[in-house]
Amino acid sequence: MRISIAVFVLCSFLISCSSNNIPDVSNIKITLTTERFEKDIFDTTTSNLLSYLKHINTNSPAFVDNYLSKILMIDPAWPADTAAAYVNGFIKAYRPVYDSAEKIYNDFGPYEKQIKRGLQFVKFYFPDYRIPNKIITYIGPADGYGDILSDDALIVGLQHHLGKTNPLYKTTMVQETYPEYISRRFEPDYIAMNCIKNIVNDIYPEKESDKPLVNQMVEKGKRLYLLSKLLPETKEYQLMGYTPEQMKDSYAHEAVIWDLFIKNSLLQMTDKNILKNYIDEGPKTQELGEGAPGNIGSFAGWQIVKKYMLKKPATTVQQLMTTDCEIIFEEAKYKP
Repeated sequence: MRISIAVFVLCSFLISCSSNNIPDVSNIKITLTTERFEKDIFDTTTSNLLSYLKHINTNSPAFVDNYLSKILMIDPAWPADTAAAYVNGFIKAYRPVYDSAEKIYNDFGPYEKQIKRGLQFVKFYFPDYRIPNKIITYIGPADGYGDILSDDALIVGLQHHLGKTNPLYKTTMVQETYPEYISRRFEPDYIAMNCIKNIVNDIYPEKESDKPLVNQMVEKGKRLYLLSKLLPETKEYQLMGYTPEQMKDSYAHEAVIWDLFIKNSLLQMTDKNILKNYIDEGPKTQELGEGAPGNIGSFAGWQIVKKYMLKKPATTVQQLMTTDCEIIFEEAKYKP
């Protein structure tokens, strides 16, 4: 399963990144098919389960192998009957999850359409990028992998899109891995966004950084800006991972948020234990009160990038993504 590997050339004909107009991508052809792997595995009654699994998905043998070894965590050294018993145990335990997914995703067509729309924008801005040609849906452990990008497929873990009120997400097992501020996004509406976000990370792999906080804030902001271009109809609060109220309050208190970084001399901080409080997922930003969302540094970084792009309207998204974060910060002269 790939996470990200790619380098791309600039394309001079692209429209300005600062334009509020959504490009017309209707003529960009995307070939995309959907394979419902979970239907195959949960419908099986064969005793020779492992051989059957490899047979049912002949178009995606690599996924079957990854499903068994990486998603279900089956040790290749296990005897075949032990591995088959383990898979059968998983199928039995997750039958209610499968039944819930079937009710929601009996017709996956609308979600395939949303993903295809996002891929049209990817192809518009990055014409040399190799677009995945299929979607594979599956059901895996709820405390494990979710949506994945492989070499040729967008892989969607439906167990993470059953609706935020699903009781599965309230269990201790899931909450230890995906607390409420993350599981509230386990909605159908996040399928396309997660798929496109994985592509962003493939085009521009995230790297460990020892740069000051402000640089990392701007880097996060660049990614959010690019994501907003690839998913122009998606609400900003979804791109940020906030609730609508959190997004509204963040804009209402934008100056207060910026003051937090300025008055506490945080922008040049490099201590990772401090930085993670502002640019990683989290339930809240302690200094701003109980109602303030986490990841507030990424929100501020996004506003910096927006300001920069307003001042540099001829800049393409590719140019933005390769521009040094210090240059963006200095030239944006952000001050809410």
